[in-house]
Parts: sequence; structure tokens; C-alpha cells
Amino acid sequence: MSDQYQARDPEGIYFLTFTIVDWVDIFTRSSYKEIIINSLEYCQSNKGLKLYAYCFMTNHMHLIAAANGSLKLFEIIRDFKKFTNRAIIEEINSGNESRKKWLLNKFEFAGKYLTRIENYKVWQDGYHAVELISPEFTFQNINYIHQNPVTVRIVSEPEHYIYSSASNYCNLGGPIEIELLDFN
Repeated sequence: MSDQYQARDPEGIYFLTFTIVDWVDIFTRSSYKEIIINSLEYCQSNKGLKLYAYCFMTNHMHLIAAANGSLKLFEIIRDFKKFTNRAIIEEINSGNESRKKWLLNKFEFAGKYLTRIENYKVWQDGYHAVELISPEFTFQNINYIHQNPVTVRIVSEPEHYIYSSASNYCNLGGPIEIELLDFN
């Protein structure tokens, strides 16, 4: 992983991107998105994750987050990706996944030659962390995250996309509680 995109400041707020291997469209099913929601909530409650914004697209996700506790952000991310990797594979195996064979083959091949991977690799390495160093840059990144589903024409307004924090910023709530950033 490049040193350029690592979370170095333990008190910093970061724009993060996690991508599925080979950009596989796994998050087209709500069951996989629910795994992500539950895991993020667990990380908030038990690992010190501070979540300020998020958006789940079909093959990647964006967060604006920080660590607030004894764990560093990279440790929270490592645990999050390890757990969700396993949970997604379990869901593929136990659910009604029409692409089961193809997905398992894809994820097995991605981890085949890596000694640290037991069977399947769902996430690409790294997490592309960019520190948000000013209110303007932070606002720009939150806007980018919230506009993702509009840009690809999933919705016409950002707050209409359920798997995004745009609705939280419009005082409509959302599936994950976040800490709102104030730009005033």
C-alpha cells in the first residue's frame, strides 16, 4: 500500500475509500449492505469509530471517519474489513445468491496466492485515506460522497439514497447514526 494514502494523524478526520476486488458489484443486494451497516455500528459502539459521512455504491464505499479511543483508525479498518470479508462470504454461501459460484470463484482467485488470506479476498488492499485538513476540503469531500448516487443516476437527489449519509445532513435520519460536521 502506498504511504501517500495512509491515516497518519491519530486525531485526523479522513476521507476513506474501500473497494471490492476487481470492482465486483457486490452491493447490489441489500443483505450485503446490511452487513456493512451492522459492522460500522459495531465499530462505532465498540472500537471508537467516529463516522461523519458515508455512501455505499455497488462496488465500493466511501467514509469520512476518525478514530476516538484506544484503537487507531487503521486498526479499526483492518478489523472491519476482516469481519465483513468473512460475513459477506458466509452470506454468499447461505443466501439466495444467483451469482454464488461466480462470486466465490472471483474472491477465491483474488486471495489464492496471498499467504495472509485463508480462502477468499473480498476487499482490495488498502483504504485510500486522505486527511481532511480544512472545512472547505471537508465540505468538498462530503459533497462528492453524497453526489455519487446522483452522478450514476441511482437517485435524482442525494438525500433519497438510503445507503448514504446525505439524508442525515438533511435532518431526515438514516440507517446509521453519524456525527454531523458543522461548516459554519
